[in-house]
Amino acid sequence: MPNIIKIDSIDLPELEVFRLGENALRHYFEPQEGLFIAESPKVIARAMSAGYEPVRALVGTDEAEQSAELFSGSDELDVYVGDDGLLSEIAGFKLVRGVLCAMRRRALPTVGEVCRNADRIAVLERVVNPTNVGAVFRSAAALGMQAVLLSKGCADPLSRRAARVAMGTVFQCPWTFYDDISEIKRLGFETAAMALTDKSISLRDYQPRGRKLAVLLGNENDGLSPETIANCDFTVRIPMDNGVDSLNVAAASAVAFWVLGGK
Repeated sequence: MPNIIKIDSIDLPELEVFRLGENALRHYFEPQEGLFIAESPKVIARAMSAGYEPVRALVGTDEAEQSAELFSGSDELDVYVGDDGLLSEIAGFKLVRGVLCAMRRRALPTVGEVCRNADRIAVLERVVNPTNVGAVFRSAAALGMQAVLLSKGCADPLSRRAARVAMGTVFQCPWTFYDDISEIKRLGFETAAMALTDKSISLRDYQPRGRKLAVLLGNENDGLSPETIANCDFTVRIPMDNGVDSLNVAAASAVAFWVLGGK
C-alpha cells in the first residue's frame, strides 16, 4: 500500500517536482529519461496500466479515498494529501480532479517499432499547442488510427495538458518522433497530406490505393510545409461551406480519421 502523508505546507522539498516546468521535468534525471506530471485519476490509471512508474503523488482531501485505491498496487509510493487550495498553490494552477502524479518517462521506440503492426497512422508536423496534440491523440485512438508520429517541433504528448485533453490515450496509442517523411514512405505507407492546394482531392472522393495509409496534419497557423506536401502521394481537403476555408487541426483530424481510419 502507498504511504499517505498529510501536509499543511507548500514548502516541503519532496513537493518540488510539482512546481517544476515541463522542460525541467523532462531533464530531471539527465542523462536518463526524466519525469512528467499526469493529472486526474483516469489519466494516471491509464499511464500505470501502460507500465509507467509513479514516483510521487499529490492528492486533494476529497480524492484521498479514491486515490488510495488508484495507487493500491504501488507499494511504498509517497502520496501527499492536502486541501485543494494548498494543492493549487503548490502546482500553480487549479486542479480539475484533485490528483497529480509525477511519473518516470520511458525511452521512446523507433518509427519502425511504432509502425510495425499499423495500417493507419496519424502524422503531426509542428503542431505546437498541447491541447491540439491531446485532442488529435484522442481522435486517433477513437477512430481507428493505430499509431501517431510527431515531428520534432510538436508539443510533447506527455505534457500535463496534452495527456489530460487526450484522456490518457497518449498511453494507449503508440507514438514517437520522426525526422523525415521518407522514413514513413520507406515503411510502405501511402501518404495523404491534409492541405488546401489547387491539386487537393476532396475527402469525399479520395480512395487510398494501398493497405497502409499515413494521414498528415500540420501547424495551427501554417499547415503542412510546402516540402512535405510536395513529397506526399496525395493532397486531400475537407470540403467547406459558407466561405470557411479550414477547420482547427484537432477538428480536422477527427473528420479525416472518421473517414480514413481503420475502424
